[in-house]
Amino acid sequence: MVLAKEMMGCSLIERSSLVSSSKVFRTCSGNARQKQNRFLPVKPVWVPSVHLRKVSPVMAAVSEDLVKAAPSQKEKAVKFKVRAAVTIRNKNKEDFKETFVKHFDALTDMLGRNVVLELISNEQDPKTNGPKRSSEAVLKDWSKKANIKAERVYYTAEFTVDSSFGIPGAITVTNKHQQEFFLESITIEGFACGPLHFPCNSWVQSSRNHSGKRVFFSNQPYLPDQTPVGLRALRENELKDLRGNGRGVRKLSDRVYDFDVYNDLGNPDRGVDFARPTLGGDKIPYPRRCHTGRLPSETDMQAESRVEKPLPVYVPRDEQFEESKQNTFSAGRLRAVLHNLLPQLKASISAHNRDINSFADIDDLYKEGLLLKLGLQQEAVKKLPKMVTKLQESSEGLLKYETPKVVSKDKFAWLRDDEFGRQALAGVNPVNIERLTSFPPVSKLDPKIYGPQESALKEEHIVGQLHGMTVQQALAENKLFMVDYHDIYLPFLDRINALDGRKSYATRTIFFLTPTGSLKPIAIELSLPHTTPQSRAKRVVTPPVDATANWIWQLAKSHVCSNDAGVHQLVNHWLRTHACMEPFILAAHRQMSAMHPIFKLLDPHMRYTLEINALARQNLINADGVIENCFTPGRYCMEISAAAYRSNWRFDQENLPAELIRRGIAVPDPTQPHGLKLLIEDYPYAADGLLIWNALENWVRTYVNHYYPNSSLICSDRELQNWYHESVHVGHADLSNESWWPSLKTPDDLVSILTTLIWLASAQHAALNFGQYPYGGYVPNRPPLMRRLIPEENDPEYANFLADPQKYFLLALPSLLQATKFMAVVDTLSTHSPDEEYLGERQHPSIWSADAEIIEAFYEFAAEIRRIEKEIEKRNANPNLKNRCGAGVLPYELLAPSSGPGVTCRGVPNSVSI
Repeated sequence: MVLAKEMMGCSLIERSSLVSSSKVFRTCSGNARQKQNRFLPVKPVWVPSVHLRKVSPVMAAVSEDLVKAAPSQKEKAVKFKVRAAVTIRNKNKEDFKETFVKHFDALTDMLGRNVVLELISNEQDPKTNGPKRSSEAVLKDWSKKANIKAERVYYTAEFTVDSSFGIPGAITVTNKHQQEFFLESITIEGFACGPLHFPCNSWVQSSRNHSGKRVFFSNQPYLPDQTPVGLRALRENELKDLRGNGRGVRKLSDRVYDFDVYNDLGNPDRGVDFARPTLGGDKIPYPRRCHTGRLPSETDMQAESRVEKPLPVYVPRDEQFEESKQNTFSAGRLRAVLHNLLPQLKASISAHNRDINSFADIDDLYKEGLLLKLGLQQEAVKKLPKMVTKLQESSEGLLKYETPKVVSKDKFAWLRDDEFGRQALAGVNPVNIERLTSFPPVSKLDPKIYGPQESALKEEHIVGQLHGMTVQQALAENKLFMVDYHDIYLPFLDRINALDGRKSYATRTIFFLTPTGSLKPIAIELSLPHTTPQSRAKRVVTPPVDATANWIWQLAKSHVCSNDAGVHQLVNHWLRTHACMEPFILAAHRQMSAMHPIFKLLDPHMRYTLEINALARQNLINADGVIENCFTPGRYCMEISAAAYRSNWRFDQENLPAELIRRGIAVPDPTQPHGLKLLIEDYPYAADGLLIWNALENWVRTYVNHYYPNSSLICSDRELQNWYHESVHVGHADLSNESWWPSLKTPDDLVSILTTLIWLASAQHAALNFGQYPYGGYVPNRPPLMRRLIPEENDPEYANFLADPQKYFLLALPSLLQATKFMAVVDTLSTHSPDEEYLGERQHPSIWSADAEIIEAFYEFAAEIRRIEKEIEKRNANPNLKNRCGAGVLPYELLAPSSGPGVTCRGVPNSVSI
């Protein structure tokens, strides 16, 4: 009996008097590659399980005596009982219909319309050739617990199995109620191996809407060829259900993952001005998005019909925001509605106030209530609808903008050249700076279409700013850098500048790396389309020497920032971390079982991405959406994004080391842990990013090598190969023939691919997203659009510019309505929700995998992430690092892993979740 207790490792066995020392025990292993369910002799050598440092707080406990005995093979099989502890998560808020149906379900539950569970064994039943199944069991006391208001409610169910049943590897759940419920987890106790965990985290639909049983697998990972025989058919059938048949309109309760092109951004039924080209296909290559099956529009059979807010867009049910996330997002959307409703009302009452007339107008956005800011007098307030005035009275805090961090320490920092350069290294878009290897730069555009490829930049423009160096010396010593938006903007400028209230250049900015490690802007090239041989299409602006030149320099920097804001949002943020990730996520759900170890690794890094991308298609990147309204390219925004995908996006260069080498910012250095030497030592994004990249790569390598000790396992893993093939050849079909796609043949190949995906979903997205309001919320710092070009001396506007340069500057910025709409949206996008999961965290941290070695490795990874956070704190306190420490200088925290909720300008969530 003492030996039995040692073998069980479970307090429940201590309370059972029915276990005989003459019996043998069924055990289960924590290693995916070991065969399970073998009978052990009476006195085996028992290997104790690894003691984990954390215990999941959400698993329900079972405290009653459970029989665990099993007879020897020669004895007749006996039946015994095991117990399921089921955790179901309640909604915090229910509408009347949900409450009514909930009570109706409680009533019918007493009449036999229950939630029914069944255990599925790893072993095959020789009589049926299917898996062994337990008796069905119903959740107990559903009706009694219907009124419990706690976040989680715990239920039990009791099964009868016989001693030859084996170890359960799956559970089926049938919901005979009217209403769906969120099943968080199931724990089975009563088997000799100890508790068996089934992390579920899924909505279980009513069987009247979705016939068939839901299947949930245990936390034991299996490669496809190692799947126990009793689970093989279930594994295949579950994937078939998730892939669907490609037909029909998706219901919001469906769990079907499929691909489609971006043919839902326009709304041709609303008019020709709202039609947009399809993105995806030979004509305009683009990644694929989640298929909804909606009918075509009435006026264009190639365009999918629109679903406008507040109606939801389809994503698979388990991809939708959980309640706390939805509440945070809805609160942000309410702020956006209020911020935009009142200025529009104000504009209708007082037309002269549509522009920003002074810097005080901007300051008042952060100081005063919105109606007060708009200067509405009492008589004007009376004209507003009663609802609006009540909202103003009750929601003053909601209607005020927080002061963005960029002006919280130094109100005028944004005007300085050193801050302009610092933000290229440590701002919200630190991924476009590149080293100059030759001067002047040369365009790659077709000269027959876009004019001469030569730049207007000359040595005389910059030589006086090089601290006594020649241009060639500065190039040789890696002192010259550039942010180049010439080629991405120039093909669109004719169309952009023809739009009402939109004016843009294609810009190049040259920087000099000073001895203190800061970047100094020394020249800005402004290009317009080359219309005639005599036209002056290029202009160079250099640092000012007098008052007039100072305002021209400020306008030139604002046009650079407007270019930068567009490329940041349309290419670096949306395309690279949102759109290009979606095919990999869709293919993962379609091709890899939930029990596949690689799916388990990727799972936290796919959370919420499909939902936020669907919301973006509905509200942000659509025709007449926020992006078109707030950014200079207007209706051509997504075509610019697609052009960048066709010309510049390469998956093999999306990993951080390769991307830094491509931009000439780093060179290989085998003496460094991450293998690189930065040519700009004080480059906060790259320096902190390499710490995280190295930690991610080590964690992924440990994980991959555990399951794939040799290349043959990679090549023979059909689910893994199908996932990667479909990601490339369906999800990125338009670029699938490019030679740069990495192969997937070795463990090292897989490590590189997975680390890149996790980097993009976590740290890369965080660096580009959560600084949007802290840096862009003060519109003069990063104007998302410009409305005026810089006047030349012979232009009619030049006299107005000379007479009142500040007014001209402010009129070149977005209007008040455009600014407040943009500020409200980036405020929402920069907000962490309370349920955010950050790097080094995941749901059920100690039992997401049954493999103790992997759990231990994950905790080591989490500890490394905490060490990185402390290192980042030390760097931000180092006065020698001028780009992150100094008087009024913002510390660089966008890659600091942890954060509280709200707009914090820090925190690295696991996934693209906003």
